[in-house]
Amino acid sequence: MRQPSSTLTGMRLLVVEDDPGMAALLVRSLQREGYAVDAAANGADALWNALENDYDAVVLDAMIPAPDGFEVCRRIRAEGRWAPVLMLTARDAVADRVRGLDSGADDYLTKPFALAELFARVRSLTRRGPLERPVVLRAGDLTLDPVSRIVRRGDVEVALSPKEFALLQELMRRPGEALSRTYLIDHVWDFAYDGGSNVVDVYIRYLRDKVDRPFGRDTIHTVRGAGYRLDPDAE
Repeated sequence: MRQPSSTLTGMRLLVVEDDPGMAALLVRSLQREGYAVDAAANGADALWNALENDYDAVVLDAMIPAPDGFEVCRRIRAEGRWAPVLMLTARDAVADRVRGLDSGADDYLTKPFALAELFARVRSLTRRGPLERPVVLRAGDLTLDPVSRIVRRGDVEVALSPKEFALLQELMRRPGEALSRTYLIDHVWDFAYDGGSNVVDVYIRYLRDKVDRPFGRDTIHTVRGAGYRLDPDAE
């Protein structure tokens, strides 16, 4: 395993891309930006690197030799590795976008893309400071533990995908406040808001189907013209 040299940013990235020309371009370009860059060409090598090393971000192509990028992301999240992941994909259908985000990716970029946009997205993902151990969030009998990543309604554990968890966490951090779709996109997904995108609405529906309706609750409210609000006192 190559150990990167010192860099201008002091940050280390993993680039996972099976096309040799594209991989060389990404590595060379990111190194010019001051990053230390490791590269992997398939899912098995990507998993080994991501689990053995601490990266500030992972640039992960979705369609790589098995396991594919979606599965790689799912597995590293299951192992408790939370380096931000920028998913690269040649497909921009809503179903593919949701699949990537649901696997645990933090952002996505559709091919072909401008290198300037790639750099900007990597900068956005790596701006986050060191994580501190957060307190358990509570809203009535709904609890969310950001460390163990366990959500419970009363004594019942509720299984959520990584993006469902992140969205609920953002709502529970600001109970009673109306959070716009733009705010939620920026804080949960980290990509520029497309006014025609319904990804937030889709995930709100997923959350309601898991944390509200099965328990006869109405916690997550739609605020017409404003966004969504979590009511901690709702029954």
